[in-house]
Amino acid sequence: MKRYFKFILLALVAIVFIGTFVFLYIKSRPQPVVYDEFLPKRMDIRKTTVITGKIEPRNEVNVKPQISGIITEILKEAGETVEAGEVIAKVKVIPDMGSLSSAQSRVRLANINAKQAQTDYEREKTLYDKGLVSADEYDKIAQALRQAREEVAAAQDNLEVVRDGVSKSNASASSTLIRSTVTGLILDVPVKVGNSVILANTFNDGTTIATVANMHDLIFRGNIDETEVGRLTTGMAMKITIGALQNLKFDARLEYISPKATDQNGANQFEIKAAVNVPVSGQQIRSGYSANAEIVLAEAKGVMSVPESAIEFDGDNTYVYIINGSGDKQTYDRRKVTTGLSDGINIEIKSGIKANERVRGPKKVSTED
Repeated sequence: MKRYFKFILLALVAIVFIGTFVFLYIKSRPQPVVYDEFLPKRMDIRKTTVITGKIEPRNEVNVKPQISGIITEILKEAGETVEAGEVIAKVKVIPDMGSLSSAQSRVRLANINAKQAQTDYEREKTLYDKGLVSADEYDKIAQALRQAREEVAAAQDNLEVVRDGVSKSNASASSTLIRSTVTGLILDVPVKVGNSVILANTFNDGTTIATVANMHDLIFRGNIDETEVGRLTTGMAMKITIGALQNLKFDARLEYISPKATDQNGANQFEIKAAVNVPVSGQQIRSGYSANAEIVLAEAKGVMSVPESAIEFDGDNTYVYIINGSGDKQTYDRRKVTTGLSDGINIEIKSGIKANERVRGPKKVSTED
C-alpha cells in the first residue's frame, strides 16, 4: 500500500513539473506583433481651445444716496426686480449743525428783507396813486417786493431740505427716497436698517444702497494664454457652457480682446469678453456663474484624415506605414505624407496616401500579458 502511494506521489510531481515546463515554454515563445489598422476617412477637423471664466452682467449699477443720513426702511431685497425710479430704501436725514444754522439764518434774513420790501412797496404805491412818482419807479419797487418774497420761499425750502431732506415744493422728488436709476435685477443690498449712509463727494465714493443689473445683457469674461491669443479676432463665435446649470450651453460672440497682458502665476494672460446670447425663457442665470468657453481657432472641412497615433514624426517630416497583403503575409511600406490641421485625435492628410489604402496604427496591447 505504501509503495502504491509512493508511485502516485511521484506521478503527481512529474505532472506538475512537466506542466510548468510546457507553460513556461509557451510563454517564452515570441508572440506575433499585431497592429491597429485604419482607413483614411473624410471629416471636419477643428482645433479648439477652452477658456475658463465667469458670467456677469455687462453693467452693474451701484445705487447711492443723494444725502447723508440713516436707513429707516428697506423696501427691496436681493433677487427682486426693480424698475427705474422705483424706491428701494428710505433715509432719515441727520442735519449738519453748521448747515442748519446757516439755513435758519437765511430764513430770518429773507423775512426781514421781505418786510422792508413790503413797506417800501406800500409807500411807493401811495405816491404812485397820487401821481407823485413815475410808473417806472413804481415797477422797480414792485419787482423788489416779488424778489424778496421769492427769496423767503427759497430760504424756507433750503431749511426744510437741510433739516428734513425734503421740502414741500419737491416732495415727489425727495432725496430721502433712494430710487433705482435703472431697470433690472437687484444683485445685492449691502446695508441694513439703522446703518449710516453718506453721499458721494470729493473725498469718498459714497455708500452703496443696492447693486442693480440687467440680467438679459450678459457677457463672458475670461483669460487666454499668449500662445493662442494671436489666433483670435473679434466677432468669432463661441460656445459657453455653464456647469452649474446641468451643462447648459449658450451661443456667444467675441467682442473684446485686451491689448495688454496680465501676469498670472508666471504666465501672460489676455482678458477677453464675449456677448452671451441669453434666451428670453429658461433657467435663471446668476451673476458670477463659472463657465467654460469653447472657441474654434482653426477648421478644415471635409478633409482626408487618419488618427494622429498612426503618424510617425521624424524631425520636420511625417510618415505613415501602408499595409500590403493580409494575415501572416502582411508587409509595411514607410511612406512620407504631408499633414495639416490636427485636433489632437485626428490629423489632416494633404497628400501621400489614397482613400482606399490601409494605414498601420499603434501596436495592439495583448490582454493575455
